[in-house]
Amino acid sequence: MSEMLYPLKWLSKASAGDRVAHELRMRIISGRIESGNILSENKLASDFSVSRSPVRDALKVLASEQLIRLERMGAVVVGLSERDIQEIYDVRLLIETFVFERLVKIERAELVRELSKILEMMKVAIKYKDADEFSFQDVLFHETIIRSIDHGYVSMIWQNLKPVMESFILLSMRVRFEEDIEDFERILANHALYIEAIETGDRERMVASLHQNFDDVQEVEDLWKTQQMMSKGVDSHD
Repeated sequence: MSEMLYPLKWLSKASAGDRVAHELRMRIISGRIESGNILSENKLASDFSVSRSPVRDALKVLASEQLIRLERMGAVVVGLSERDIQEIYDVRLLIETFVFERLVKIERAELVRELSKILEMMKVAIKYKDADEFSFQDVLFHETIIRSIDHGYVSMIWQNLKPVMESFILLSMRVRFEEDIEDFERILANHALYIEAIETGDRERMVASLHQNFDDVQEVEDLWKTQQMMSKGVDSHD
């Protein structure tokens, strides 16, 4: 089997099916396995040195993420389009604006401490030019914010979104570390702005950080206002 794209150290507790799914996801999103290719269970089982059962499990997961399409002839690779990536960021933006509206109503000191520690780990990853560790900490940063409001359905949406998003971030960060390492000072500053916005409950800072973090997502203020109205609507029935 060719070199693994997904970090092996992240797979220590993963099942055989999960390991296959993680690696196939990376190969599809990276374009190493191109759209239109047909994946054979037998070939995959041989490549990954597993039985066909974990391969079937992995293909079901990738089908649920719409990266492949299961047909009689086999699993047809669909891939990840620019529109798919845009929609992933749309959902992230919706989630994080909603979460911030909930955060301003609860105690946030412990969350700020946790986020500050993660930010320091991101700085260390940049110092040692470790794109994989930076990606891990970046995803953890946002996941920590989302989990802090203890909202079951929001967490469920995040978990469904996370595998594809994580793979895309990992692949893009590896490229950026090689081609544009200087830009990470801006990324760190934006994460610091996130923390300041959460600590102070300052909506203007949060909108600014959203603009910088989702600079290719349109109509940030409109989405922000929508989430504010949704949050108020929910609260009015409490």
